Amino acid sequence: MYPTPAAQNPMAIASATANADMPLYSALGMTFMQCPLMTDIHHSQADVIVAGVPFDMATSGRPGARFGPQGVRQASANLIWEGRRWPWTFALDDVLKLEDAGNLAFRHGEPQTLVDNLEAFASALVQGGKKTLFFGGDHFVTLPILRAQARQHGPLALIHFDAHTDTYDGGSQYDHGTLFHHAVVEGLVDTEHSIQLGIRTAYELDGHPFEVIDAAELNDLGPAATLTRIRQRVAGRPVYISFDIDALDPAFAPGTGTPVSAGLSMDCALKIIRGLAGMDIRGMDVVEVAPAYDHAEITSLAGATLALEMLYAVAAGKHPV
Repeated sequence: MYPTPAAQNPMAIASATANADMPLYSALGMTFMQCPLMTDIHHSQADVIVAGVPFDMATSGRPGARFGPQGVRQASANLIWEGRRWPWTFALDDVLKLEDAGNLAFRHGEPQTLVDNLEAFASALVQGGKKTLFFGGDHFVTLPILRAQARQHGPLALIHFDAHTDTYDGGSQYDHGTLFHHAVVEGLVDTEHSIQLGIRTAYELDGHPFEVIDAAELNDLGPAATLTRIRQRVAGRPVYISFDIDALDPAFAPGTGTPVSAGLSMDCALKIIRGLAGMDIRGMDVVEVAPAYDHAEITSLAGATLALEMLYAVAAGKHPV
C-alpha cells in the first residue's frame, strides 16, 4: 500500500505530498498477479512498479472507476495459473521483476491532493529508474503521471487507446476529457510522434495535435496495418501507453463510465499491444474500469489482460521473442 503518514510507510514522500491521513479507497485486497508488495522504493529490485489510483472525481459520465484498481487486481487471479501467457514463448517473471506499490492515498473530495500526491509518487518511481504501470481511476490520473515522466525523460511519444480524444479545452480544472489538451500545452508529449487509436466521438479536426486512427478505420485496417502506422509515427522514441478501457466495444468492456458502441475487439487490442514489443516503453496505464457496471468481471478481466500484455511487451525487449 501507499499510506501516509510516513511513520506507517518508509517510502512516503512527506515533504512533497498533501496530507491523506484518512484515505477511503486505498486499502489493498491483493496485489496484481500476486506479485510482491513494494514497501520501500529505495530497496526495490523491480523493473516495473504497479500502482492503483482510486480516483473518479473528474469523470463526466458514470462514476465508479475509483474501484478499478481493486477490480483489475482481483480479476488478475484468473491469469495467474497460466504461468507463461499464450502466445509468448517465456514466462513474465523469468524476465521482468514486478512489484505492486498498492493504491495512492489522497484526501477524497480534495482533487488537488490527488494531483500533488500522484505527481510526487510517480516522480519518485521514474527517478528511481522504474517503469510504471498505473491502474485508474478515471483518465484524468494520466496527467500527473505524464508530468512526472516528462520531467525525467522529456516529452514522450503517446500511444493512446480511447473512444474519446480527451483533448477538449473546456471543462473544469479536474476533467478526464481535457487531460491531453493540458499535456500538449505543457509540452509533456511529443505530438509529432504520438497517435490516438479507436476514437469514435466528435473532436475538432482542424489543428488536432495528434494523428488519429479512428475505430472505423482501425477495424477495417486490422492490427498488422495499424501497427505499421504506429511504428512509423513513434519512430523509436520513448513511449507512454495509455489505454482507456472504453476503447474496447461495450460488448468487451461494459463496465466503464462513458461506453461508446462500435469499438475495438479484445482480440484486435491484444494483437496491437503484442506488436509494441521491443519499443522503448517507459510507462503505461489502464484506466476507466468501473466494476459496478460490469457483469462477471468482464471489464476487470479485460483490464487485467491488457495490462499483463503490456508487461509482456516490455519484457520482450529483454528477451528474444
